[in-house]
Amino acid sequence: MSMSYQEPYNLDRTVRLVINCVIFICAVWLVNVLKGVLLPFFVGCLIAYLLEPFVQFNRELLRLRGRVIATLVTLFEMTFFFTMLCYFIFPMIIHESAQMASMLKAYASTELHIPFVPESLHAFLRRYLDFELIASKLSREEWTRMIEDGLSASWSVISGSISFVMSIFSWAIVLLYVVFIMIDYERISKGFRHLVMPKYRKIVFRIARDVKMSMNRYFRGQALVALIVGVLFSIGFLIIGLPMAIVLGMFIGLLNMVPYLQLVSLLPTTVICLVCSVSGDVSFWTLFWECMAIYIIVQAIQDLILTPRIIGKAMSMNPAIIFLSLSIWGTLLGLIGLIIAIPLTTLLLAYYDEYVIRHLESDVSEKDEIC
Repeated sequence: MSMSYQEPYNLDRTVRLVINCVIFICAVWLVNVLKGVLLPFFVGCLIAYLLEPFVQFNRELLRLRGRVIATLVTLFEMTFFFTMLCYFIFPMIIHESAQMASMLKAYASTELHIPFVPESLHAFLRRYLDFELIASKLSREEWTRMIEDGLSASWSVISGSISFVMSIFSWAIVLLYVVFIMIDYERISKGFRHLVMPKYRKIVFRIARDVKMSMNRYFRGQALVALIVGVLFSIGFLIIGLPMAIVLGMFIGLLNMVPYLQLVSLLPTTVICLVCSVSGDVSFWTLFWECMAIYIIVQAIQDLILTPRIIGKAMSMNPAIIFLSLSIWGTLLGLIGLIIAIPLTTLLLAYYDEYVIRHLESDVSEKDEIC
């Protein structure tokens, strides 16, 4: 029979608990105050983290010992890729926007009679959506005006707003953060390990490994899945001739960063099918069921092929917990909270499992041994 000694809640332990709670609250408050300054740093860390596999690939491909050349090669590859992507995709988006603008104008002034779709739905959409305004924003002239305004912005406007200048400066240094973090990524990772006190390193390193696995699944794995899903949706919508195919497809891919959130896109997809039917070339129900077929096919590819092979297994957190964590941390810390929500939630759950669940299980097992 073995007896266990449990530390009582005396004054010293209570004071330490209160101090830890105060430190945590102060840390959250400090991050909230400095979120405008910390946001570029967190974005830089996230980009460097996402690009780290490409750096390692370039080091092995080019057989480089250092990271400087591999980092520059990776940044050049990413810049070239996105430049070519914008060069080929941007004109298609402008063309689709102009096509959608003409359909919106026609829908706003045309009486439609679609089987099984009540007239009250058309009246509701026309009452609460300004199709003329949306069409003007999607027109080719509006895109041209936006580009011209962006290229010919006067210095008087820029210099007249200090906050605008500071925001541009803050986002400009994101590139510097990315370069410096990518160059010293391994050294920075090792440096964080030395900040942990030796007596806490075992538990902290174990939790850090769990967080790293979760981040790999969420940020890298889920980002790759979301990109592939967005491309598949765009290709599918282009095949059936749906307006705004590329924009809608990539929007669905972006929503897919949070599992099952792509279901929210069913509403705009339905509205686009409704507006597209005004041309008379295709009926609403034909286009709608073609879109639903694309949703089913892409979802099947994602669940049966992409997720098992890229992520390996289901994420450790339930989608409801993911939604809740994004809402809470996003409310507390804004965009920074959305970026670090999943790792922080995983860390808190790991601490809860380590210090609460396992502690209670050990107490129960010891009581059983005593009995």
